[in-house]
Amino acid sequence: MKEENISQTKALVVIDVQNVFVSGSSAVPDHARLISAVDILLDKARIAKCPVIFLQNDGPPDAIDAPFTWGWNLFFSPLPEEYVIRKQTDNGFEGTSLYATLTRCEIRKIVICGMLSEMCLAATARAALEYGFDVLLPHDAHATYNVPPGPGSEGVPAAMAARAAEWSLGDEIQICASAYDVVFVSNSLE
Repeated sequence: MKEENISQTKALVVIDVQNVFVSGSSAVPDHARLISAVDILLDKARIAKCPVIFLQNDGPPDAIDAPFTWGWNLFFSPLPEEYVIRKQTDNGFEGTSLYATLTRCEIRKIVICGMLSEMCLAATARAALEYGFDVLLPHDAHATYNVPPGPGSEGVPAAMAARAAEWSLGDEIQICASAYDVVFVSNSLE
């Protein structure tokens, strides 16, 4: 995994940080750490006047993230100039305007954060790489649930599952230890 050149980031993509996943009885383990890291990234991107894009998962009607329910609502409030893109699959590019939005903003390098590490975050990261984007993932800015035991296997703690998701993305993605390490650089000429 790449670890250099993390200071040229131009946009932030926040994946599925919705109420049900970070608060209440359905919250991911260590949700407080995740919220803190995403908050740091939002502050940094906003100060640098970089685009912020929220992906919001539309779960099926009976799901905990079904549209227009409390659980479906974004945990962080987007500012008026920020983007909210709804999606129905793990891959945030599939059937959405994410690619067009990044292209219109002339973005080639993104920071991604959110959840679930091995599902929507990983699928969106892989698609971003396939589209030619450079992707930076802060280790403390994504999360998932504990993986329950399966046939012939033990369960996996959430922190280990999240780390395995990072590893599965291969050496094309950049990983940094913390949201504190990320530096956003604006595209604007102001």
